[in-house]
Amino acid sequence: MIVMGIPVRMTLAVIDDDLQTLALISAALKRADLEILTASDPVSGLELVRSQRPQVVLLDLMMPGLSGIEVLQQIVAMDPAIDVVLMTAHYSAESAVEAIQKGACDYWQKPIALERLREGVGKLLEAAKQRAKAQELEHELLDAYRFHGIIGRSPAMLEVFARIRRVAPHYRNVLVTGASGTGKELVARALHDLSPSSGGPFAICNCAALPNDLIESELFGHQRGAFTGAVADKIGMFEHANGGTLFLDEIGELPLLSQAKLLRAVQNQEIQRIGSPTPRKVDVRIVAATNRNLRELAAQRQFREDLFYRLSMVEIHLPTLAERKEDLPLLVRYFIEYFARLYGRSIDGLTHRAGMVISGYSWPGNVREVENAIGYACMMADAGPLDVHHLPEAIRGGTPAAKSWKTTELVSLDEMQKIHARRVVEQVGDKVKAAEILGVSRATLYRLLAHSAAKGQNAGGLQ
Repeated sequence: MIVMGIPVRMTLAVIDDDLQTLALISAALKRADLEILTASDPVSGLELVRSQRPQVVLLDLMMPGLSGIEVLQQIVAMDPAIDVVLMTAHYSAESAVEAIQKGACDYWQKPIALERLREGVGKLLEAAKQRAKAQELEHELLDAYRFHGIIGRSPAMLEVFARIRRVAPHYRNVLVTGASGTGKELVARALHDLSPSSGGPFAICNCAALPNDLIESELFGHQRGAFTGAVADKIGMFEHANGGTLFLDEIGELPLLSQAKLLRAVQNQEIQRIGSPTPRKVDVRIVAATNRNLRELAAQRQFREDLFYRLSMVEIHLPTLAERKEDLPLLVRYFIEYFARLYGRSIDGLTHRAGMVISGYSWPGNVREVENAIGYACMMADAGPLDVHHLPEAIRGGTPAAKSWKTTELVSLDEMQKIHARRVVEQVGDKVKAAEILGVSRATLYRLLAHSAAKGQNAGGLQ
């Protein structure tokens, strides 16, 4: 049963060919809010998981037919949000590392003390419930922190929203600055939508894409016969935007000669088509955007100072995603919902592993890079939550773990798992936090560290 996206009664599946183990676990974990399902062979266990989608699966490693590792891989492929714990009476460090690499959340050695069993399963179920609550909260927050198509709840973005509200009813010219991918066009649209000219057109002109010999024609239009190829009258962007807003993107890329002609149009609200002796009045609000420092360009005489001051009477600066990290979960949730609808997929959030990779990546391309990455991941996924393997390789390769592997001598994957676990512990200085970063239990982390120390490596004094 699910209330507002949050399961009220949790489900646990136990797959083990030992009937006594199934009975023991069922009796030990029996409680009112938990449904316990059991299967005594891997095939029926997989069918049980497929039909019931439990939050947690306890899985025996050694079973006839299919091994626990093979069943684990099929469960992860089926629904990577399910927490799978492998259990075995024949513990080995190699099989533990393989299990973690293949997607298990933990690896327990039989016989399992009942108190440890209850505590371990209780934590996994509570974590699953908290993830469901977090997803529901993010969904609700999307509506609360959506401002004319812009998503944000960070103080920096709330200040941007407040400035847009104050400026929109009164502006004639606004300069929007910020790094590429921060959403400058969305700010321009919000200013237009909240302005008295919202009923008029919203025209976009990418100044960086205009050929030098056609800039004046594109902005101001031309008369038939004004130059070779002018076979008909053409209105420019200013006339097209008359009564509304003209968004001049990448304004810093305009050559100086064109800047002089633009200044006259902005200052006097008057344009003159090429080949026409008659000036024309226009009523256009200007939103200019740039990822360059126009003040520095003006000081270097690469941008007209008078045009800069005319455009920058009001300036709105957009922070990078690194400066508004608290907005990342909302942006990810927004793009998952958007692309799930666009592609017709039943995609429900992220796995814990994918969330850790996304939060650990630096996102130099800002919001646009998040949009592209989630769009790609939604194309790769069929249903269920997005997992790490759905993300673009550049995102997966940008994690701290991947970077440390690239600087390490060539060793086996098993050995790399142990080396990386030790490095994370040394870096953060806290085994509980290190286990969270690695996505494993503390018990698994201790085993990796102990095995690393037994191989003669320095485990940073942590025993």
